[in-house]
Amino acid sequence: MSASELGVGLLRRLPAETAHRLTLKLTRAAAALRPDPPADDPRLGIALFGRHFPNPVGLAAGFDKNAEVPAAMARFGFGFVECGTVTPRPQAGNPKPRLFRLGKDDAVINRMGFNNLGMKAVARNLSRRKGGGIVGINVGANKDSTDRVADYLLAFDLLGPLADYVAINVSSPNTPGLRGLQNRDELARLLGALVDKRTQRSIEVPLLLKIAPDLDEQALDDIATVVLASGIEGLIVSNTTLARPPLRSLHASQTGGLSGKPLFALSTTILKAMHDRLGRRIVLVGVGGIGSGADAYAKIRAGASLVQLYTALVYAGPGLVARINRELAEYLARDGFAQLADAVGSGES
Repeated sequence: MSASELGVGLLRRLPAETAHRLTLKLTRAAAALRPDPPADDPRLGIALFGRHFPNPVGLAAGFDKNAEVPAAMARFGFGFVECGTVTPRPQAGNPKPRLFRLGKDDAVINRMGFNNLGMKAVARNLSRRKGGGIVGINVGANKDSTDRVADYLLAFDLLGPLADYVAINVSSPNTPGLRGLQNRDELARLLGALVDKRTQRSIEVPLLLKIAPDLDEQALDDIATVVLASGIEGLIVSNTTLARPPLRSLHASQTGGLSGKPLFALSTTILKAMHDRLGRRIVLVGVGGIGSGADAYAKIRAGASLVQLYTALVYAGPGLVARINRELAEYLARDGFAQLADAVGSGES
């Protein structure tokens, strides 16, 4: 057993949220001692949003809510790191326990509720960060907000200039009513206000919308129409699900958003559906259930230019990132793709 596997095993003996906080502390403490990751296979690089991503594998939002360790996480081989979700005011989140491992299913259920230190603390962390790497920031609205669009504008105005992209989270299932912002009229109002704010403030940063996997065909049509008309640059597909496929673990009946392996099929179906509607006019980021190079490659062939993971790290440890990148390069070579961009959407029937 490797040191990484041993560490993961020990952390899994702790309550899930305690293990997460300890992981952040250990990551921060060990960052200076960790060597730079080896250079990525050049076939994995891709140019998007005027930036060069050295590989397409990113850390999804939720791990580093307060932008405490983005540079440290990049040293594990991630091509980019997304921090958040961040709200304008500090927020404690939902009552504990609120994070549950489903070990027999390689899954997690969470009902965290946007617990974070607030945008001012996150802005300080982002402004102090050292090291390179592409860092995105994921923003949301406070649970008790009376004007959620205003919340997104506040967070974007402060954090946008400090990030390489901003993800607009309207799809968490753990803030009551939030997913209503995916409705056509509400979404058009939100994205229009954000694009206007970006223009007024000359904030040169891409905007990406993060959507739920629990959407019907009409909702997907509406989102595609609004996104294309809005002028934003990307779509992250998808957040956690309220659906419950067959599960075997003790905590399978807990309420909250389900992530990990059971989400893979649903999130990939939604990803493909959005690629069918949007093509390459909008950059797609595939998230949900990735635990191997094969999973990441399936997302890319379904239309994703970038992919993200988080839950699989709970079970496989940080060594998973380098393994996925290595396997991705092997799949590209096997199928005769000279570069990652050539494989995007190539799985169309």
